Order: sequence, then C-alpha cells, then structure tokens
Amino acid sequence: MDGSVLLRPQSSLFEECEAPIGLDEFQDFTTRTDRNARPGVGGLGFVLLGLFGEVGSLLSALKKKQRDRDAFVAYHDDVIEELGDSLWYFANAALRADLPLSQLALRAPARLDDWDYQGRAAPVSFADLQRASGGFTGPVASEAVEHRLLALAGRVGRLLENWSSGRIAANRDVLSADLVEIFRALVAAADDAEVSLDEAVRRNVVKTLGRWPDRPDWGPLFDADFPPEEQLPRRMTVLFRERIVGGRTYAVQQLNGVNIGSRLTDNRLEPDDYRFHDVFHLAFAAILGWSPTLRALLKLKRKSRPGIDENEDGARAGIIEEGISTWIFNHGVRNADFRTVDTLDYGLLKAVHELVRGYEVEARPLWQWERAILEGFRVFRELKAHRGGAVSIDLDRRQIAFEPLP
Repeated sequence: MDGSVLLRPQSSLFEECEAPIGLDEFQDFTTRTDRNARPGVGGLGFVLLGLFGEVGSLLSALKKKQRDRDAFVAYHDDVIEELGDSLWYFANAALRADLPLSQLALRAPARLDDWDYQGRAAPVSFADLQRASGGFTGPVASEAVEHRLLALAGRVGRLLENWSSGRIAANRDVLSADLVEIFRALVAAADDAEVSLDEAVRRNVVKTLGRWPDRPDWGPLFDADFPPEEQLPRRMTVLFRERIVGGRTYAVQQLNGVNIGSRLTDNRLEPDDYRFHDVFHLAFAAILGWSPTLRALLKLKRKSRPGIDENEDGARAGIIEEGISTWIFNHGVRNADFRTVDTLDYGLLKAVHELVRGYEVEARPLWQWERAILEGFRVFRELKAHRGGAVSIDLDRRQIAFEPLP
C-alpha cells in the first residue's frame, strides 16, 4: 500500500479521518460497488454518460446557489456529494480503460495553460493533488468556480464526442489524453471552489457502502432494551380483507381476530388499491424495526422514557411515516408497483432519508430502506392480486411474507 487508509468494509472513513485515501485504492473500491457492470448494462460509454450527468449536477447546484444565495442551504453538501460521485465515475471509467489514477495524476500537472498546480509532484492520494497547507473554506459559488465547472463539462463533452465518433476505438491514446484533461479540470475546480477532494471521496465511500454494503449489518432493534410490553411483536400476522358496506369497498385489518385501525378506502375517484397501504407500515416494522403508526395502533408506545414516547412515538413521527407511505405509494403507481425492478432510484431513497432526519430511524442505511420499500410493494402486489391475504412479519429475521386467505 501507499500509506493511505485501507477502505475497510463498512468503515465510516469520513468520520475516522485517519490517513488520506489513495488514488488507486479508491479506484479499486469502485469495482466493489459497480452496479453498472451487469448483462445488458455497463460498458465504458455507460460510465462516461454517468460522469457527464454528475458534472451537470455540479453545475446545477452552482446555479441554484447563485440564484437563491442564502436560501439554498444544501449547497455545501450537494457540491461535495456531486463531486464525490463525479470522482467515482471518473475513477471507474479510467479503470475500465486500464488507466490507474496514479498514472493519470502524474501527467495532470504537465503543460498547464491556466492552472498553477499546487499539489505534490508524485501524488499517491487525493490529498496530494491539492495545496499542501491551509484548510478548505468552501464550497464557494463564484464566477471563477462557474468558469472551472464549465471547462470541466466541456472536456467531458469532448470525451463523449470522441467516444461516439469512434476516435477512441481507433486510437486509445485519445482516451488517455482526454482523461488527463478531465482530471486536471476536476482538481482545478475543486481548488477554486475550496473543496477537499479527499473529503469528497470519503463521503462517497460512506454513501456507497450505505447503499451497497460489503457485509449487511442490520443493527439492533430500536426497542431492544425496552420492557417487553413496550416492544413491537417480534412475530405477528395481520389479515387483510375486503368488505362492501353501502356499495363502497373497504379494506379491514385484523390481528388475532381483533380489528385494528380504521377501515380504509382508496380516498380518490380513480381506484388504485391504496386501501391496502398499511402493508407498508408492516414492511417498515419488519425490515427497519420502526413504525410509529403500528405502535400507535397496537398501543405500544415507549412510555417508560417520556422523551422517546413524545418524539419517536409521537404524532409528528407518525405523520412522517404516513407521508412516506403515501409518497412511495404514488411513485410505485407510476412505475407498475415496482414489479420489474430490483433497485430503486437513489434520489427517492435520499429523499426518504431526509424526511426522517433527526429521528431514530435515520440510523438505518439506504439499503435497508430500499429493502423495506421493495418488500412492501412485493406483498402489496400479492394483496392486490388476491384481494386480501395474511401478511406475516418477523422482526428478528427482518422478513415479511404473504399467504392467501382460505
């Protein structure tokens, strides 16, 4: 190794901040989390499109900041996240072309027309690429940064043009030259924006492992150290049945022969089977170990700790959960109830995670949210097909299952 920090499975590198992340080390890391390399998807062209999209997102964040100024409070995190994503795609593209980042970095300082290189002559880490001393105060949103990002976008655009025209296929040196120019532009943009490349890649590692972990760690249940009478049942089966009352179709839920919750309709003129949406609360309980709504229905609030009772199990938490259920339901309706997908859009998962910021379930990584949502929709599709059924959850095994009613 080159003295940089080892990318340990599941480690929060951004928080630990031990040693700078190595260039080739991060590049190798992209292979562990590359979900583009599968049949029918992937290839260098696909990754280059991803790079172009991330650079476009950087420009979009800058323009929002210039337009909204202090109102755009997410600028700092957005820029660092998009820069980290850009570096992921860039490193992965270079890896597919058998070009180590360390070799590209050696060539980047050469023949500079508009950039006074401030890094080390032989960089081995992202920290080596930037100024040797002084902290980073950014990201800033100046005209100089805009100029740098536009130049970066232009260089990525030229690479895509060379790829699509076949120049790269005819001469691999064209690809190498284009990647050097892009690397140079990335570092220059980060310098002018006062952003640490090392911090950007650290956050990217944390984000990526939160979505695709090496070894899934479910974490303890939130009520594990509460009295048994305040814990969600580790196993339970809820029966969903349709009933017609006064010409209207309702869904009712029963637990151990007792009705729970209110009978539900779709609450809209065009039927969409929203009446079965309580299955998502069961999925959240099973996969995440979290459902303020289910706690309220079963009268299992954690009253032994007033702060937890008021904040984690209170009305606001329940409203947030209901809002998430409705929001993801509407996304599912527009996407065939997610019947043909095995992964969800990162933007959707990130938005859900933002909604629960400040609550205990914020500790659950994105991969668990993705599992909960997809499993909820899997059982929801069964309820629709059978017009009801028995839904069982097992919190210890983090599972939710469906069986038709007799």
